[in-house]
Amino acid sequence: MDTDVIDVIVVGAGPTGLMLACELALAGVRTRIVERRDAPQSDSRALTLHPRSVELMDQRGLADRFLALGRTVPGWHFAGLDTRLEFGALDSRHGYTLFLAQARTEALLEERARELGVEIHRGRESTGVRQDADGVEVDVRGPGGGVETVRASYAVGCDGGRSIVRREAGIGFPGTDETLTGVLGDFAAADPESLGRARAKGVLAVPLEGGLTRFVLIDPERMRTPTAEPVTVEEFRRSLIRICGSDCGIDRPRWLSRFGNATRLAERYRSGRVLLAGDAAHIHFPAAGQGLNTGLQDAMNLGWKLAAEVNGWAPAGLLDTYHAERRPVGLAVTGNTEVQTLLAELPLVPSYGRPGAALRELLDELLGIEEVNRRLAGLVSGLGIGYPATNPGADPLVGARMPDIPLGGAGCAASRVYELLHEGRFVLLDLAREQGFAAEGGWAGRVTAVTSAGAGHARLDGVAEVLVRPDGHIAWATRTENAPARRAERYEALATWAGRP
Repeated sequence: MDTDVIDVIVVGAGPTGLMLACELALAGVRTRIVERRDAPQSDSRALTLHPRSVELMDQRGLADRFLALGRTVPGWHFAGLDTRLEFGALDSRHGYTLFLAQARTEALLEERARELGVEIHRGRESTGVRQDADGVEVDVRGPGGGVETVRASYAVGCDGGRSIVRREAGIGFPGTDETLTGVLGDFAAADPESLGRARAKGVLAVPLEGGLTRFVLIDPERMRTPTAEPVTVEEFRRSLIRICGSDCGIDRPRWLSRFGNATRLAERYRSGRVLLAGDAAHIHFPAAGQGLNTGLQDAMNLGWKLAAEVNGWAPAGLLDTYHAERRPVGLAVTGNTEVQTLLAELPLVPSYGRPGAALRELLDELLGIEEVNRRLAGLVSGLGIGYPATNPGADPLVGARMPDIPLGGAGCAASRVYELLHEGRFVLLDLAREQGFAAEGGWAGRVTAVTSAGAGHARLDGVAEVLVRPDGHIAWATRTENAPARRAERYEALATWAGRP
């Protein structure tokens, strides 16, 4: 048995596992990742970071690293409809899609994890998980076939749709099996002049770094082919010819893959000392590229809560709010991807071809309505996600994303709110400048208290104080007219979220 003292063992070194490890290590939690692959994945199934994911990187001071390697696009799509989702109209500094290959995202997160001291052990596969009242034991098979047992206080399964951790924890994964499949291929050779024609026929065709071109398509004659059947370049050519009238000059394939619409959601995101995040908790058709982004946002929600538990100051029930807040998000994502899959499939089925096309035309027209577009843009981008308040009398802002408002005034070291979140602490913001308070002694290491010259944001009109969680959501807010009760409310809010002083 490994006798090293590990606080948390994370199974899986994909984007979710790496992001979670960064969050834990930022809070001083000793974290080890075990990953069955010997080396980082070079192929990239996902290609985009959505606005909320870029915001999370901004909140940790990492956004510039990602922006330097990616390409921004102002909008995105829903079910491939012609009318685009207007991310730029949303309330964010990062109202765009960031085109960045998954391999690049993983490399940047691994770089950050190593800076923070995370142990990353590759070529080691988790084969068993057991827990007791005091901790978790994870059996890990190494490159030579030998098995060691690693003990930690908690284990988190970030090990994908076939999660060993989920299975060993006895967490159900109900849902539906695949009924539809598509294919993707990255090719070193393609005809650039054919890309526009391919897109006009509903084929995703995008240039990638390294001179590659990616094609993603659903072939009506092959859309019931099981994902277990390998994709060949000959199949890909035939599908392109059927759909586009030519094979688009594809040659020298670097990666071919088949993907399906199996959709499942974990019954629980937590079972005692074992938790799930990312694809281990939810799988779905890759409609609008939400999978990787949802996993990153799972990790951001879980990281500070699990760190609080390990560090001994978590209020009662804090860790349970991870399941309470993120499983409904998983349900919404699996639901909207099923809708998008249906919208993509109906026109391809002969008996539904005309009504399916008519439905797409109708929804495309509805997306031209500002409020409809904003609603779906908020859903897909992650910017529309808020968490329900547990206190019935809470301010309407509680649970919402904190806007990245500018800050000002004497003694204010940051120019905007997200800069205050770089250390992963709570932020207590005095917008009324009535008391000039500071974090009281017992919370000094958990809360950054700042007085600002004013909100400068319509959503914060009349707000006197705001307590912002480490993940950028609002834990508590109070209004200027509530001055007599503010001190007592502030104390209770801090105790409820940041523990007793």
